[in-house]
Amino acid sequence: MSGAEGEPGGGLLGRGHRALTFGIVSVVLMIAFEATAVATAMPVAARELDGLGLYAFAFSGYFTTSLLAMVVSGQWSDRNGPLPPIAAGIGCFAAGLVISGTAQSMGLFVLGRAIQGLGGGLVIVALYVVVGRAYPERLRPAVMAAISACWVVPSIVGPLVSGTVTEQLGWRWVFLAIPVLVVLPLAVMLPALRRAAREPVPDGPEGAAQQAAVKAARPPMDGSRIWLAVALATGSALLQYAGQDLRPLSAVPAVLGAALLVPAALRLLPRGTFRAARGMPTVVLMRGIAAGSFLAAESFIPLMLVTQRGLSPTLAGLSLAGGGLTWALGSYIQARPRFEGDRTGLVRAGLLCSGAAIAAVPLALDHGIPAWIVAVAWCLGGLGMGLSISTLGVLLLQLSPPADAGTNSAALQVSDALSNVLLVAAAGTVFTALGGGSIAPSATRATTSALAHPAAFTAVFLPAAAIALLGALVATRLRPKH
Repeated sequence: MSGAEGEPGGGLLGRGHRALTFGIVSVVLMIAFEATAVATAMPVAARELDGLGLYAFAFSGYFTTSLLAMVVSGQWSDRNGPLPPIAAGIGCFAAGLVISGTAQSMGLFVLGRAIQGLGGGLVIVALYVVVGRAYPERLRPAVMAAISACWVVPSIVGPLVSGTVTEQLGWRWVFLAIPVLVVLPLAVMLPALRRAAREPVPDGPEGAAQQAAVKAARPPMDGSRIWLAVALATGSALLQYAGQDLRPLSAVPAVLGAALLVPAALRLLPRGTFRAARGMPTVVLMRGIAAGSFLAAESFIPLMLVTQRGLSPTLAGLSLAGGGLTWALGSYIQARPRFEGDRTGLVRAGLLCSGAAIAAVPLALDHGIPAWIVAVAWCLGGLGMGLSISTLGVLLLQLSPPADAGTNSAALQVSDALSNVLLVAAAGTVFTALGGGSIAPSATRATTSALAHPAAFTAVFLPAAAIALLGALVATRLRPKH
C-alpha cells in the first residue's frame, strides 16, 4: 500500500494525494485541449491540403497507432511503473503535433496524427495504472470525475481559441502552439508525479531487500502480446486503406487486414469480450461501444456544420463545447455515493442519452431547423458519456487485481481505440462512397454546401446512434456472475 492510500481521511487534494492529482490533471488537460482544438481546425486543414477524401484517416490514424502503444504501455507500466510510459508518451505527442502543423500534404498530416496516437496510447493506459496504484478504492470515482472535469475548460475555450487562430493566423498554429503551451506545466508537474507515485520503502538493508524482491516479482515483457498489437494496428490500417479506395483490388488489403486484426483482437481482449460474457469482458466491450459510436459521430459534426450550414470553424467547434460541460457533470453524478450500487444502470442511462443525441444531429441537415439543435443534442450526449465512460473505468479497477491493472487497463483502452478506428473508418468509407469526399478544397461556403452530399452525413450518424442504443441493451451483462 502506498503512502497515499495510508491516509484514510485524505481527499484528492489532501497532503498524500495533492501532487499526484495535479500531475494527472496537467497531463489530461494537454490531451483534452489538443482533441478539442484539432476537431475545430480539421475541416480547414483537410480542405487546404486537398485531403477531404482522407478526412477520416486524420482521426482513425491516431487511434490505429495508439492500439500498439496501449499494449506496450500496459506491460511497461506493470514492469517498470507508469512514469516511463508517461514521459515517453508526452514526447511522442508533442513531436506528432509539430509534424502535423508543418505538413505540406494530407499524407504527412496523417503521419503526424499517427505519432500523436503513439503518445496518447502510452499516456492514457499509464494514467489508469497510476489511479489504480496510488488511490484507495473510495477515491477512484472522484479521480475519474476529476479527469472528466479536465475537459470542461478545453471544451469551451478550445473551439473558440482554435477557431479564432484558424481564421486569423491559419490552422497550422493550432498544432504548433500546443507543445509550447504545455512545456511549463509539465516541467513542474512530472517531478511531483514521480515522487507521489513511488512506493515508499524502509531505509537500510531491509529497504534494499524489499526493493530487490519487488523488482524480481515484476512480470517480464510479453513479446507475443506486442506482436499481436502490431498485427492489430497493421490490420486496422489495411482495413482503413481498403475502405477509402473502393476499387475491386481493395478487397486484397481488406481480407489481409481482417486476417490480421480478428485473431489479434480475440487474444488481446479478455476471453468472451465479443460475446459479452459477464463481468470484465462486457466492461471492456462496453467501453468500445460507448466511445466508438460517440467519436464516429463527433468527428463529422464540425465538417457537417461548415459544409452544410455555412458556419465558421469557430461556431462549428463551439457546437461541441456544451458536451464537455455535461460530460463533466455526468462524471460528477456517477461519483456520488448514492449511485455506488447501481453502476449498470448508470452505464445504460448514459448510452441511451448518447444514442438519442447522435440520432438528433442529422436534423440539422434540414435548413428549416436551427443549427443550434446540434449543440443542444451534444449536451445530452456529453452527459451520457460522462455517466458511462467514467463508470466503466471504475468497474474495471474494481474487477482488476493490482498485478493485472496494467494489462486490464490496456485491454479497456484497446477496445476504445479499436472501436474508434473501425467505426470512424467505416464512417469515412460510407461518407466517401456517397460523395462526401468530393467537396472542392477551394470552395466558398455557398458553393461548398451545394457540392456536399447530405445523405453522406446521415449515413454516418444514424448507424452510430443504433450502435449506442444497442449498447444500452448489452449493459445488463456488466454484473459478474456470483
